[in-house]
Amino acid sequence: MLDLAEARTDGEEAAAQASSDEDADQPAKKLTKQERAELLRRTVDTVGKTGEPGEVIQNVISVGMLSEGWDAKTVTHVMGLRAFSSQLLCEQVVGRGLRRTSYDINPTTGLLEAEYVNIFGVPFTFLPHEAKDGPPPPPPTPKTRIEPAKDKRGFEIRWPNVLRVNHTFKPALTLDMAKVKPLELDAGDIRQISDLAPVVDGKPDVTKMSSIDLTELARKFRTQKIVFETALSVFDQIKPTWAGNKDFLLAQLVRIVERFITSDKIRIVPPLFGADDVKRRLIVTLNMGPIVQHLWEHLRFENAAALVPVFDTSQPVRSTGDMQTWFTSKPCEVAAKSHINLCVYDSAWEASESYELDRNPNVETWVKNDHLGFEIIYTFDGVIRKYRPDFLIRLASGEMLILETKGQDTLKDKAKREFLDEWVRAVNGQGGFGTWRWAVSKHPKDVGAILEVPARFTA
Repeated sequence: MLDLAEARTDGEEAAAQASSDEDADQPAKKLTKQERAELLRRTVDTVGKTGEPGEVIQNVISVGMLSEGWDAKTVTHVMGLRAFSSQLLCEQVVGRGLRRTSYDINPTTGLLEAEYVNIFGVPFTFLPHEAKDGPPPPPPTPKTRIEPAKDKRGFEIRWPNVLRVNHTFKPALTLDMAKVKPLELDAGDIRQISDLAPVVDGKPDVTKMSSIDLTELARKFRTQKIVFETALSVFDQIKPTWAGNKDFLLAQLVRIVERFITSDKIRIVPPLFGADDVKRRLIVTLNMGPIVQHLWEHLRFENAAALVPVFDTSQPVRSTGDMQTWFTSKPCEVAAKSHINLCVYDSAWEASESYELDRNPNVETWVKNDHLGFEIIYTFDGVIRKYRPDFLIRLASGEMLILETKGQDTLKDKAKREFLDEWVRAVNGQGGFGTWRWAVSKHPKDVGAILEVPARFTA
Protein backbone atom coordinates (compact mmCIF):
# COMPACT_ATOMS: atom_id res chain seq x y z
CA MET A 1 0.00 0.00 0.00
CA LEU A 2 2.89 2.35 0.68
CA ASP A 3 4.18 1.75 -2.84
CA LEU A 4 0.76 2.70 -4.19
CA ALA A 5 0.69 5.94 -2.21
CA GLU A 6 4.27 6.91 -3.01
CA ALA A 7 3.68 6.45 -6.76
CA ARG A 8 1.31 9.42 -6.84
CA THR A 9 2.34 12.63 -8.63
CA ASP A 10 2.66 15.98 -6.90
CA GLY A 11 -0.66 17.12 -8.47
CA GLU A 12 -2.51 14.10 -7.18
CA GLU A 13 -0.93 14.69 -3.74
CA ALA A 14 -2.15 18.30 -3.61
CA ALA A 15 -5.66 17.30 -4.72
CA ALA A 16 -5.84 14.56 -2.12
CA GLN A 17 -4.71 17.00 0.59
CA ALA A 18 -7.36 19.55 -0.41
CA SER A 19 -10.04 16.86 -0.48
CA SER A 20 -8.95 15.71 2.95
CA ASP A 21 -9.21 19.24 4.35
CA GLU A 22 -12.69 19.77 2.86
CA ASP A 23 -14.00 16.48 4.25
CA ALA A 24 -12.57 17.02 7.74
CA ASP A 25 -15.96 18.02 9.17
CA GLN A 26 -17.99 15.46 7.18
CA PRO A 27 -19.18 12.14 8.68
CA ALA A 28 -16.69 9.27 8.45
CA LYS A 29 -17.01 7.27 5.25
CA LYS A 30 -15.54 4.01 4.04
CA LEU A 31 -12.14 4.64 2.50
CA THR A 32 -11.11 3.30 -0.85
CA LYS A 33 -7.92 1.29 -1.28
CA GLN A 34 -6.19 4.37 -2.65
CA GLU A 35 -7.30 6.48 0.34
CA ARG A 36 -6.22 3.82 2.85
CA ALA A 37 -2.80 3.72 1.22
CA GLU A 38 -2.52 7.50 1.47
CA LEU A 39 -3.61 7.49 5.12
CA LEU A 40 -1.01 4.84 5.93
CA ARG A 41 1.71 6.88 4.23
CA ARG A 42 0.74 10.06 6.09
CA THR A 43 0.63 8.17 9.37
CA VAL A 44 4.13 6.78 8.87
CA ASP A 45 5.46 10.19 7.79
CA THR A 46 4.07 12.02 10.83
CA VAL A 47 4.99 9.72 13.72
CA GLY A 48 5.13 11.76 16.94
CA LYS A 49 3.91 15.02 15.37
CA THR A 50 1.13 16.80 17.29
CA GLY A 51 -2.14 17.14 15.39
CA GLU A 52 -1.10 14.66 12.68
CA PRO A 53 -2.31 11.09 12.03
CA GLY A 54 0.93 9.64 13.45
CA GLU A 55 0.68 11.53 16.74
CA VAL A 56 -0.45 8.53 18.83
CA ILE A 57 2.16 6.08 17.53
CA GLN A 58 4.78 5.29 20.18
CA ASN A 59 6.84 2.55 18.52
CA VAL A 60 7.76 1.63 14.95
CA ILE A 61 9.40 -1.77 14.43
CA SER A 62 11.06 -2.84 11.21
CA VAL A 63 10.12 -6.27 9.88
CA GLY A 64 13.82 -6.81 9.21
CA MET A 65 14.47 -6.76 12.95
CA LEU A 66 12.28 -9.81 13.39
CA SER A 67 13.85 -11.79 10.57
CA GLU A 68 17.50 -10.71 10.90
CA GLY A 69 17.98 -10.70 14.67
CA TRP A 70 16.39 -9.21 17.75
CA ASP A 71 17.45 -9.86 21.34
CA ALA A 72 14.33 -8.70 23.21
CA LYS A 73 13.41 -11.00 26.10
CA THR A 74 9.96 -9.57 26.81
CA VAL A 75 8.06 -10.63 23.68
CA THR A 76 4.72 -12.22 24.66
CA HIS A 77 2.70 -11.74 21.43
CA VAL A 78 3.65 -12.19 17.76
CA MET A 79 1.13 -11.24 15.05
CA GLY A 80 1.63 -12.09 11.39
CA LEU A 81 0.27 -9.36 9.13
CA ARG A 82 1.66 -10.53 5.80
CA ALA A 83 2.78 -13.66 4.00
CA PHE A 84 6.34 -14.92 4.35
CA SER A 85 8.61 -15.85 1.48
CA SER A 86 9.58 -19.13 3.17
CA GLN A 87 8.56 -21.31 6.10
CA LEU A 88 12.06 -20.92 7.58
CA LEU A 89 11.61 -17.14 7.77
CA CYS A 90 8.27 -17.66 9.50
CA GLU A 91 9.94 -19.92 12.05
CA GLN A 92 12.64 -17.30 12.65
CA VAL A 93 10.00 -14.69 13.45
CA VAL A 94 8.29 -17.07 15.89
CA GLY A 95 11.67 -17.65 17.53
CA ARG A 96 11.76 -14.00 18.65
CA GLY A 97 9.04 -14.86 21.14
CA LEU A 98 10.78 -17.97 22.48
CA ARG A 99 13.40 -16.19 24.58
CA ARG A 100 12.75 -16.65 28.27
CA THR A 101 11.94 -13.61 30.36
CA SER A 102 13.14 -15.23 33.60
CA TYR A 103 15.63 -17.95 34.51
CA ASP A 104 14.67 -18.17 38.19
CA ILE A 105 14.26 -21.75 39.44
CA ASN A 106 11.01 -22.73 41.15
CA PRO A 107 12.12 -23.83 44.66
CA THR A 108 9.29 -26.38 44.82
CA THR A 109 9.87 -28.21 41.54
CA GLY A 110 13.50 -27.35 40.96
CA LEU A 111 12.57 -26.43 37.36
CA LEU A 112 12.07 -23.26 35.35
CA GLU A 113 8.52 -21.92 35.26
CA ALA A 114 6.61 -22.49 31.99
CA GLU A 115 6.38 -19.44 29.75
CA TYR A 116 4.10 -18.92 26.75
CA VAL A 117 4.04 -16.78 23.62
CA ASN A 118 0.76 -15.97 21.87
CA ILE A 119 1.00 -16.19 18.07
CA PHE A 120 -1.68 -14.82 15.72
CA GLY A 121 -2.11 -14.58 11.98
CA VAL A 122 -2.53 -16.82 8.92
CA PRO A 123 1.21 -17.33 8.27
CA PHE A 124 1.53 -19.29 11.53
CA THR A 125 -1.30 -21.80 10.99
CA PHE A 126 1.17 -24.61 10.14
CA LEU A 127 2.68 -24.51 13.64
CA PRO A 128 1.51 -26.93 16.35
CA HIS A 129 -0.35 -25.16 19.12
CA GLU A 130 -2.20 -25.89 22.34
CA ALA A 131 -5.97 -26.24 22.34
CA LYS A 132 -6.37 -23.33 24.69
CA ASP A 133 -4.35 -20.38 25.87
CA GLY A 134 -1.83 -20.97 28.62
CA PRO A 135 -2.29 -19.49 32.06
CA PRO A 136 -1.39 -15.83 32.54
CA PRO A 137 2.29 -15.39 33.38
CA PRO A 138 3.04 -15.12 37.09
CA PRO A 139 4.03 -11.72 38.42
CA PRO A 140 7.77 -11.14 38.06
CA THR A 141 9.97 -11.94 41.02
CA PRO A 142 11.03 -8.78 42.85
CA LYS A 143 14.46 -7.70 41.69
CA THR A 144 17.18 -5.93 43.65
CA ARG A 145 18.92 -2.98 42.02
CA ILE A 146 22.72 -3.30 41.99
CA GLU A 147 24.78 -0.19 41.21
CA PRO A 148 27.67 1.96 42.48
CA ALA A 149 26.67 4.02 45.52
CA LYS A 150 27.14 7.75 44.93
CA ASP A 151 27.93 8.41 48.58
CA LYS A 152 30.71 5.76 48.66
CA ARG A 153 33.10 7.06 46.02
CA GLY A 154 35.91 6.78 48.55
CA PHE A 155 35.71 2.98 48.19
CA GLU A 156 36.18 3.06 44.41
CA ILE A 157 38.63 0.48 43.01
CA ARG A 158 40.48 1.09 39.73
CA TRP A 159 42.41 -1.41 37.61
CA PRO A 160 44.27 -1.43 34.27
CA ASN A 161 42.16 -2.67 31.37
CA VAL A 162 44.62 -5.15 29.85
CA LEU A 163 43.58 -6.81 26.59
CA ARG A 164 46.56 -9.16 26.39
CA VAL A 165 50.16 -9.56 27.49
CA ASN A 166 52.90 -9.51 24.86
CA HIS A 167 56.24 -11.23 25.43
CA THR A 168 59.84 -10.34 24.70
CA PHE A 169 61.63 -13.67 24.44
CA LYS A 170 65.14 -14.74 25.38
CA PRO A 171 67.59 -15.17 22.46
CA ALA A 172 67.92 -18.91 23.14
CA LEU A 173 64.67 -20.80 23.70
CA THR A 174 64.48 -23.68 26.16
CA LEU A 175 61.82 -26.19 27.13
CA ASP A 176 62.17 -28.13 30.37
CA MET A 177 60.42 -31.39 29.48
CA ALA A 178 60.12 -32.27 33.17
CA LYS A 179 57.85 -29.25 33.68
CA VAL A 180 55.73 -29.83 30.57
CA LYS A 181 52.26 -31.13 31.41
CA PRO A 182 51.16 -34.23 29.48
CA LEU A 183 48.73 -33.60 26.64
CA GLU A 184 46.04 -36.27 26.31
CA LEU A 185 44.46 -36.88 22.90
CA ASP A 186 41.38 -39.08 22.68
CA ALA A 187 41.20 -41.20 19.52
CA GLY A 188 37.45 -41.57 20.08
CA ASP A 189 36.98 -37.88 19.23
CA ILE A 190 38.40 -38.36 15.74
CA ARG A 191 36.56 -39.81 12.75
CA GLN A 192 38.93 -41.96 10.71
CA ILE A 193 36.43 -42.61 7.90
CA SER A 194 33.96 -40.05 6.51
CA ASP A 195 31.11 -40.57 4.03
CA LEU A 196 30.58 -38.03 1.27
CA ALA A 197 27.41 -37.73 -0.85
CA PRO A 198 26.07 -35.05 -3.22
CA VAL A 199 23.03 -33.08 -2.05
CA VAL A 200 20.01 -33.01 -4.36
CA ASP A 201 16.91 -30.99 -3.43
CA GLY A 202 18.26 -30.46 0.06
CA LYS A 203 18.82 -34.18 0.75
CA PRO A 204 21.96 -36.34 0.39
CA ASP A 205 21.87 -38.80 -2.50
CA VAL A 206 22.91 -42.03 -0.76
CA THR A 207 23.16 -43.88 -4.08
CA LYS A 208 26.26 -41.83 -4.93
CA MET A 209 27.92 -42.02 -1.54
CA SER A 210 31.69 -42.43 -1.33
CA SER A 211 34.07 -42.86 1.60
CA ILE A 212 37.14 -40.87 2.56
CA ASP A 213 39.75 -42.86 4.51
CA LEU A 214 41.74 -40.40 6.64
CA THR A 215 44.46 -42.96 7.32
CA GLU A 216 45.81 -42.07 3.87
CA LEU A 217 46.47 -38.60 5.26
CA ALA A 218 48.66 -40.09 7.99
CA ARG A 219 50.72 -42.02 5.43
CA LYS A 220 51.43 -38.78 3.56
CA PHE A 221 52.28 -36.81 6.73
CA ARG A 222 55.60 -38.23 7.89
CA THR A 223 56.88 -37.32 11.36
CA GLN A 224 59.27 -34.68 9.99
CA LYS A 225 56.46 -32.97 8.09
CA ILE A 226 54.29 -32.92 11.24
CA VAL A 227 57.22 -31.47 13.23
CA PHE A 228 57.85 -28.74 10.67
CA GLU A 229 54.17 -27.76 10.32
CA THR A 230 53.80 -27.57 14.11
CA ALA A 231 57.01 -25.54 14.49
CA LEU A 232 55.82 -23.16 11.76
CA SER A 233 52.54 -22.55 13.63
CA VAL A 234 54.40 -21.78 16.88
CA PHE A 235 56.82 -19.60 14.88
CA ASP A 236 53.93 -17.45 13.64
CA GLN A 237 52.92 -16.67 17.24
CA ILE A 238 56.42 -15.79 18.46
CA LYS A 239 57.65 -13.96 15.34
CA PRO A 240 55.91 -10.57 15.97
CA THR A 241 57.84 -9.99 19.22
CA TRP A 242 61.08 -11.79 18.29
CA ALA A 243 63.97 -9.33 18.04
CA GLY A 244 66.61 -11.75 16.72
CA ASN A 245 67.15 -13.66 13.51
CA LYS A 246 63.94 -15.35 12.32
CA ASP A 247 65.77 -18.32 10.76
CA PHE A 248 67.51 -19.03 14.07
CA LEU A 249 64.13 -18.90 15.81
CA LEU A 250 62.61 -21.44 13.40
CA ALA A 251 65.59 -23.77 13.79
CA GLN A 252 65.21 -23.71 17.58
CA LEU A 253 61.50 -24.39 17.36
CA VAL A 254 61.98 -27.38 15.04
CA ARG A 255 64.31 -29.01 17.59
CA ILE A 256 61.97 -28.27 20.52
CA VAL A 257 58.86 -29.51 18.69
CA GLU A 258 60.61 -32.68 17.58
CA ARG A 259 61.58 -33.46 21.18
CA PHE A 260 58.01 -32.88 22.34
CA ILE A 261 56.20 -34.87 19.62
CA THR A 262 58.50 -37.88 19.96
CA SER A 263 58.34 -37.81 23.77
CA ASP A 264 55.86 -39.49 26.11
CA LYS A 265 54.24 -36.11 26.86
CA ILE A 266 51.62 -36.80 24.16
CA ARG A 267 49.36 -39.50 25.54
CA ILE A 268 46.86 -41.11 23.21
CA VAL A 269 43.89 -43.03 24.56
CA PRO A 270 43.21 -45.85 24.13
CA PRO A 271 46.94 -46.81 24.24
CA LEU A 272 46.47 -49.18 21.29
CA PHE A 273 46.24 -46.20 18.94
CA GLY A 274 49.45 -44.75 20.31
CA ALA A 275 51.32 -48.01 19.69
CA ASP A 276 50.44 -48.00 15.97
CA ASP A 277 52.73 -45.52 14.19
CA VAL A 278 50.29 -44.66 11.38
CA LYS A 279 47.34 -44.09 13.69
CA ARG A 280 49.47 -42.08 16.09
CA ARG A 281 50.56 -39.78 13.24
CA LEU A 282 46.92 -39.43 12.16
CA ILE A 283 45.78 -38.37 15.62
CA VAL A 284 48.72 -35.97 16.02
CA THR A 285 48.06 -34.46 12.58
CA LEU A 286 44.35 -33.90 13.25
CA ASN A 287 45.11 -32.39 16.68
CA MET A 288 47.81 -29.99 15.57
CA GLY A 289 45.88 -27.01 16.96
CA PRO A 290 45.83 -28.23 20.59
CA ILE A 291 49.46 -29.36 20.30
CA VAL A 292 50.59 -25.94 19.06
CA GLN A 293 48.67 -24.18 21.83
CA HIS A 294 50.07 -26.56 24.47
CA LEU A 295 53.64 -25.91 23.35
CA TRP A 296 53.05 -22.17 22.99
CA GLU A 297 51.85 -21.86 26.58
CA HIS A 298 54.91 -23.62 28.00
CA LEU A 299 57.34 -21.70 25.79
CA ARG A 300 55.87 -18.32 26.66
CA PHE A 301 55.98 -18.92 30.41
CA GLU A 302 59.50 -20.39 30.40
CA ASN A 303 61.21 -18.06 27.92
CA ALA A 304 59.66 -14.64 28.47
CA ALA A 305 62.40 -12.08 29.21
CA ALA A 306 59.86 -9.26 29.60
CA LEU A 307 56.09 -8.95 29.78
CA VAL A 308 54.40 -6.01 28.06
CA PRO A 309 50.71 -5.40 28.86
CA VAL A 310 48.57 -4.16 25.96
CA PHE A 311 45.83 -1.80 27.14
CA ASP A 312 42.46 -1.01 25.65
CA THR A 313 43.11 2.33 23.94
CA SER A 314 39.50 3.48 24.28
CA GLN A 315 39.38 2.77 28.05
CA PRO A 316 42.85 1.95 29.44
CA VAL A 317 41.66 2.14 33.06
CA ARG A 318 38.37 0.86 34.44
CA SER A 319 36.80 1.22 37.87
CA THR A 320 33.87 0.09 39.98
CA GLY A 321 32.19 3.39 39.09
CA ASP A 322 31.88 2.22 35.47
CA MET A 323 29.55 -0.66 36.36
CA GLN A 324 26.14 -0.42 34.69
CA THR A 325 23.06 -0.81 36.88
CA TRP A 326 21.66 -4.34 36.87
CA PHE A 327 19.01 -6.32 38.71
CA THR A 328 19.05 -9.67 40.48
CA SER A 329 16.78 -11.93 42.54
CA LYS A 330 19.72 -13.60 44.34
CA PRO A 331 20.35 -12.95 48.06
CA CYS A 332 22.16 -9.66 48.72
CA GLU A 333 23.66 -7.85 51.67
CA VAL A 334 24.90 -4.33 52.28
CA ALA A 335 28.71 -4.07 52.16
CA ALA A 336 30.13 -1.25 54.27
CA LYS A 337 33.56 -1.16 52.58
CA SER A 338 32.42 -1.63 48.99
CA HIS A 339 31.68 0.99 46.34
CA ILE A 340 28.79 -1.16 45.09
CA ASN A 341 25.61 -0.72 47.12
CA LEU A 342 25.00 -4.45 47.69
CA CYS A 343 27.03 -7.65 47.43
CA VAL A 344 25.29 -10.50 45.61
CA TYR A 345 25.90 -13.96 47.09
CA ASP A 346 26.16 -16.99 44.83
CA SER A 347 27.05 -19.36 47.67
CA ALA A 348 27.39 -19.59 51.44
CA TRP A 349 31.17 -19.62 50.98
CA GLU A 350 31.10 -16.25 49.21
CA ALA A 351 28.81 -14.85 51.90
CA SER A 352 31.25 -15.96 54.61
CA GLU A 353 34.25 -14.45 52.84
CA SER A 354 32.39 -11.22 52.09
CA TYR A 355 31.60 -10.86 55.80
CA GLU A 356 35.29 -11.32 56.65
CA LEU A 357 36.40 -8.79 54.01
CA ASP A 358 33.95 -6.20 55.33
CA ARG A 359 35.15 -6.39 58.93
CA ASN A 360 38.87 -7.22 58.56
CA PRO A 361 41.13 -4.26 59.55
CA ASN A 362 43.64 -5.17 56.81
CA VAL A 363 41.05 -4.33 54.14
CA GLU A 364 40.56 -0.73 53.04
CA THR A 365 37.96 -1.49 50.35
CA TRP A 366 36.80 -4.51 48.39
CA VAL A 367 34.31 -5.52 45.71
CA LYS A 368 32.94 -8.74 44.32
CA ASN A 369 33.87 -9.10 40.64
CA ASP A 370 30.31 -9.31 39.36
CA HIS A 371 29.29 -7.30 36.27
CA LEU A 372 32.46 -5.21 36.66
CA GLY A 373 34.21 -6.26 33.46
CA PHE A 374 37.49 -7.31 35.13
CA GLU A 375 38.65 -10.32 33.09
CA ILE A 376 41.85 -12.28 32.51
CA ILE A 377 42.26 -13.79 29.03
CA TYR A 378 43.65 -17.33 29.14
CA THR A 379 43.84 -20.41 26.95
CA PHE A 380 43.01 -23.99 27.83
CA ASP A 381 42.89 -26.99 25.50
CA GLY A 382 43.68 -24.67 22.62
CA VAL A 383 40.64 -22.44 23.24
CA ILE A 384 40.84 -18.77 24.24
CA ARG A 385 38.64 -18.09 27.26
CA LYS A 386 37.85 -15.38 29.81
CA TYR A 387 38.46 -15.78 33.53
CA ARG A 388 36.78 -13.59 36.17
CA PRO A 389 38.41 -13.76 39.62
CA ASP A 390 36.03 -13.54 42.58
CA PHE A 391 37.18 -10.47 44.53
CA LEU A 392 39.20 -7.28 44.07
CA ILE A 393 40.64 -5.93 47.33
CA ARG A 394 42.66 -2.84 48.25
CA LEU A 395 44.56 -3.60 51.44
CA ALA A 396 45.30 -1.09 54.17
CA SER A 397 48.95 -1.23 53.06
CA GLY A 398 47.92 0.16 49.67
CA GLU A 399 48.54 -3.10 47.78
CA MET A 400 45.91 -4.54 45.46
CA LEU A 401 44.89 -8.17 45.97
CA ILE A 402 43.02 -10.39 43.51
CA LEU A 403 41.35 -13.15 45.54
CA GLU A 404 39.98 -16.37 44.08
CA THR A 405 37.95 -18.94 46.04
CA LYS A 406 38.46 -22.53 44.97
CA GLY A 407 37.76 -25.68 46.95
CA GLN A 408 39.06 -28.25 44.48
CA ASP A 409 41.74 -27.71 41.86
CA THR A 410 41.52 -28.88 38.26
CA LEU A 411 43.94 -28.50 35.36
CA LYS A 412 41.73 -25.72 34.05
CA ASP A 413 41.96 -23.84 37.36
CA LYS A 414 45.74 -24.15 37.35
CA ALA A 415 45.86 -22.76 33.80
CA LYS A 416 43.77 -19.78 34.92
CA ARG A 417 46.21 -19.00 37.72
CA GLU A 418 49.22 -19.20 35.42
CA PHE A 419 47.71 -16.46 33.27
CA LEU A 420 46.60 -14.53 36.36
CA ASP A 421 50.17 -14.62 37.66
CA GLU A 422 51.42 -13.43 34.26
CA TRP A 423 48.88 -10.57 34.32
CA VAL A 424 50.05 -9.48 37.80
CA ARG A 425 53.75 -9.60 36.82
CA ALA A 426 53.06 -7.64 33.63
CA VAL A 427 51.12 -4.91 35.45
CA ASN A 428 53.70 -4.63 38.24
CA GLY A 429 56.49 -4.47 35.66
CA GLN A 430 54.67 -1.72 33.74
CA GLY A 431 54.37 0.46 36.84
CA GLY A 432 51.90 3.23 37.55
CA PHE A 433 49.17 0.99 38.94
CA GLY A 434 50.56 0.24 42.39
CA THR A 435 51.58 -3.21 43.57
CA TRP A 436 49.31 -6.12 42.69
CA ARG A 437 49.19 -9.59 44.23
CA TRP A 438 46.95 -12.62 43.86
CA ALA A 439 45.95 -15.42 46.19
CA VAL A 440 43.65 -18.44 46.34
CA SER A 441 41.34 -19.19 49.25
CA LYS A 442 40.79 -22.94 49.59
CA HIS A 443 38.71 -22.74 52.76
CA PRO A 444 36.46 -20.01 54.25
CA LYS A 445 38.61 -19.91 57.38
CA ASP A 446 41.87 -19.01 55.61
CA VAL A 447 40.80 -15.54 54.41
CA GLY A 448 42.09 -13.78 57.53
CA ALA A 449 45.56 -15.26 57.07
CA ILE A 450 45.55 -14.39 53.36
CA LEU A 451 44.79 -10.74 54.10
CA GLU A 452 47.81 -10.60 56.40
CA VAL A 453 50.33 -12.34 54.12
CA PRO A 454 48.93 -12.84 50.56
CA ALA A 455 52.21 -14.26 49.23
CA ARG A 456 51.78 -17.47 51.22
CA PHE A 457 48.64 -18.41 49.29
CA THR A 458 49.75 -18.04 45.67
CA ALA A 459 50.18 -21.75 45.03
